[in-house]
Amino acid sequence: MEKREPLKIQTAFRFDEELLELVKEKAKAQRRSLNNYIEVLLYRDVGNIPNKETREAIEEARTGKLERIHDLDTWLDNL
Repeated sequence: MEKREPLKIQTAFRFDEELLELVKEKAKAQRRSLNNYIEVLLYRDVGNIPNKETREAIEEARTGKLERIHDLDTWLDNL
């Protein structure tokens, strides 16, 4: 099966003029198009949102529901 490129949707945003100029400079310094630079920034931020399974694991760790491992070698032997 052939891998398809993700669908790109054109949209419009309004940016502060100074901010836009700074972003253009950063994009140019990284040899990226403005579109690509902004897309990379968004993926870095949005891509860090944990999925449901990860959120559940984080909650288990925070509430102490996970098994404590006191001796890794013994724990691995018991697997």
